Amino acid sequence: MTQPRKRTAGSAGSRTAARKRTAGSDGADAAPRKRTNTSDPAPRKRASSSGAATRSAAKLSPVQIARAAAEQLSEISGVDADSISGLERTEDGWLVRVEVVEVQRIPDSTSVMASYHVVVDGDGTLQSYHREHRYYRNQAGDS
Repeated sequence: MTQPRKRTAGSAGSRTAARKRTAGSDGADAAPRKRTNTSDPAPRKRASSSGAATRSAAKLSPVQIARAAAEQLSEISGVDADSISGLERTEDGWLVRVEVVEVQRIPDSTSVMASYHVVVDGDGTLQSYHREHRYYRNQAGDS
């Protein structure tokens, strides 16, 4: 087993002094360093004024569709999505089943949940939604 290296008094101070020497007295005359991180993705293109044109050009994955449906349901209804319990491709888009907590209770097993059917088009835009049923979190089954 190796022992951790001890810091010497001059190791941290010498680096700080070297930075001060290269930056000058006030740091104003030092040239800014360029960041060269190869893991950064390519620069993003600016979206055009019509978001629909940008969205239709790129096909959304089922995961993106499900997230979009849950986010839009949360925005409209005011309740946070708890989980996605179903995702089905239809002729016109997608049917997403989203579970939400409608009434938070303690203990959590007595919280009132609701299952919503959310219909989104191929671009992930909400078309319709409705609450299918309500239940207690501790209820088992697909009723």
